[in-house]
Parts: sequence; structure tokens; C-alpha cells
Amino acid sequence: AETMGHALAGRSAVVVTPTASGKTLCFNGPVLDAILKDPSTRALYLYPTKALAQDQLAELHGLVELIQGAEASAAAEGGSTSEAPSIGVFTYDGDTPQDARRTIRGRAQIVLSNPDMVHSGILPHHPRWAKLFENLRYIVLDELHAYRGVFGSHLCNVLRRLRRICQHYGSNPLFLC
Repeated sequence: AETMGHALAGRSAVVVTPTASGKTLCFNGPVLDAILKDPSTRALYLYPTKALAQDQLAELHGLVELIQGAEASAAAEGGSTSEAPSIGVFTYDGDTPQDARRTIRGRAQIVLSNPDMVHSGILPHHPRWAKLFENLRYIVLDELHAYRGVFGSHLCNVLRRLRRICQHYGSNPLFLC
């Protein structure tokens, strides 16, 4: 709750707790809340491995389905015929097919990736990702403890580049780690 409070108040935060203690909710809650309030909001989730990103993708899709179901129920009770908001959640990694990449750049509100893909597939092509960078409110670094040694130094430099690109597009995202 304290971490979510920081994020909702516009402050970056790092949370350190044991496995299966709710860390994922610390960033999913504020990110999804921001997207529901302003659908132009974008978030970039970074994971040290593709397997972890895939696990989190499944969890995020489950949360989005719950939100959309709740929104649809509330609309039906209120007599509204409007559809529940659609939240675009996609992974962008080396296995992402070329034809899907354009769709992701245009429709994703939450992009799950890894530092190497940000370094080689997103930052060098930042004009194609303008919509993401202009609206980027959150950068999530999961499993922060995994970024040590050379990998940690690489991540630090990637994040410096990422912040410069964000500033170029007029955004100043929060970091939730």
C-alpha cells in the first residue's frame, strides 16, 4: 500500500519484499489505474528474462479481463451500452514477429520487454515509438536484484538513454522497481 501510495502521488519507488508477497500489485495497480483514467498513458515493463515477461504477461491479461468484466457489469447496472475499455498489453522481444511489431507500437499501453530489446530494438528506432515515449508515465523494473555486474552496468546505460529519449518527447516517467 505504501509503494502504491508513492506511485499514485507521482513519486518513483523501490519495494523489496520476499517472493509472492504482492510486489507485482505495487506496479500493476498504479499503472492500470492511470490507464483507466487516461487511455493515452503508456508503461514499459522490463524483465531480466523472456520467461519472466511471459509469466507476467499472463497475469496482466488476467487482471485486464477482471477490470473489463467489472467495467462491463457496472455499465450494465447503470443502463449504459458502452463497452468496457480495452487495455493493450503486449510483449516486445526478439521472438515478436515483424508484422506484430507495428501493431504493438501503435496499440500497446503496456509493453513488456527486456533491457537488450530496449537497447537494440526500441531506442535506435525511437521515432517509430513516438506514441510510447510521448505518453510514457511508468517504467517498471522487475527483479531489480538480477541486474548486477556487467548486466547491471548495461542496464544503467540503457536507462540513461531511455530517460534522454523520454525527455526529447516531453515525458518524465516514474520508475517503479
